[in-house]
Amino acid sequence: MEIQSDVYTIILLTILLGIAIVVIGKKIEKLDPLKKPTGICGAVIMGVEAVSKSAQSNTGKNIGLKLAPYIIVLWVYIFCANVFSLFGFSSPTSNLSVTLLLAFITWLLIQIVEFKYGGVKAYFHSFIEPLPVMLPMNIFGKFSTMISMSLRLFGNITCGGIMMQLVYAGAQVASNAIVGLFTSVNGNVFNFMGPIIAPLLHGYFDVFSGFIQTLVFVTLTIVLIGNDIPDEIKNS
Repeated sequence: MEIQSDVYTIILLTILLGIAIVVIGKKIEKLDPLKKPTGICGAVIMGVEAVSKSAQSNTGKNIGLKLAPYIIVLWVYIFCANVFSLFGFSSPTSNLSVTLLLAFITWLLIQIVEFKYGGVKAYFHSFIEPLPVMLPMNIFGKFSTMISMSLRLFGNITCGGIMMQLVYAGAQVASNAIVGLFTSVNGNVFNFMGPIIAPLLHGYFDVFSGFIQTLVFVTLTIVLIGNDIPDEIKNS
């Protein structure tokens, strides 16, 4: 059985993130509680607080505190996976298996919340609402969230990667054409136009787009889970 090359990239990213988390965690443990944190530790603490507040505002304080670790992991992993291509690797999120698994975890949490606060009877009764004939459509609708979230993330990151490949291919053509004006060299030459054209586009397709897609995925996760939590639970 052949192993996809993306598997090695996924493992490498996971190891790097694991090491980074351990190192930063050790730094935070050594912080003086009487002094304001600075540097990378200060940025991490601010980020964790912001994510925790966002989760609590949509799901309530108690549930938000329990959900926050998962949301933080989503933020860190998806964004780092989206921008991993900047270092010459394929983005793990350009593999549908990765985005589908992340979307499945979110979908599973949504089902757990619906079961817990709506009840088993109401959950299964929703499949035949408003009429029993709607059963096939309701079944599809139940899984549509998982499918749409995974395909949205996968499609956008994959599209960005394809666009950058086209940019480098076009830069190679431009490099060949420019050299051909002054010499009789045939074939491909050093792609010197690539480093000139690509950086700004990498900033858009990798960094900016990667951030936006992470924000969309995380926001949908928080909102969709929060929608199934009764207001009295949120406000308790």
